[in-house]
Amino acid sequence: MNIILLGPPGAGKGTQARFLEEKYGMLQLATGDMLRAAIRRAEPIGVEAKKIMDQGKLVPDQLMIKMIEVSIEHPACTRGFILDGFPRTVPQAEALDVMLASRHKKLDAVIELSVDEATLIERISGRFICAKCGAGYHDKFMPTKVPGVCDECGNKEFIRRPDDNAEVLKTRLKAFNEQTAPILPYYKGKNLLHIVDGMASMKEVQEKIESILEMAKKS
Repeated sequence: MNIILLGPPGAGKGTQARFLEEKYGMLQLATGDMLRAAIRRAEPIGVEAKKIMDQGKLVPDQLMIKMIEVSIEHPACTRGFILDGFPRTVPQAEALDVMLASRHKKLDAVIELSVDEATLIERISGRFICAKCGAGYHDKFMPTKVPGVCDECGNKEFIRRPDDNAEVLKTRLKAFNEQTAPILPYYKGKNLLHIVDGMASMKEVQEKIESILEMAKKS
């Protein structure tokens, strides 16, 4: 099974991708992580991308497609892939289709995790973790049992991700919506788009995605 997983920061894409990897043997291809890794390892694609990025330019679609093309031929993708972070535009979606067809592959589903933005901002902006053991907490939904003390290790120092704040999240959500909106009609026209309530419980989201994939297998 080959799918695209769409959703803004905090929608739970990472959690669902891990579930799909474990259950179906699919491999998550997070293009941002892949690009950073290619640059760090000084791979040919990474070297080329870094030169472009150092000039303050965006990595061209052709290079991103090539990176995905190389990745999907890896043995780890034998049972399918979960594409995360690409495509973001209709030309990218069209180029992806052409590349997959040249490899005798296709997309089976495009799944968007839909969220309530106000709730999502509240969910993310309250997150913090123990600086020592990494245990995660939330100001409102999951505070420490003893104020200021980690439940797991007793440490009293905590940290928050610098981008886990309302203003940064609003900017990232706006960018996601603007970038993603154009490709939704494209995939809807191909009968590939499925919208899942990302605010439901983790189990409910998993079950819904499972049902989508089972239906896709039969089509």
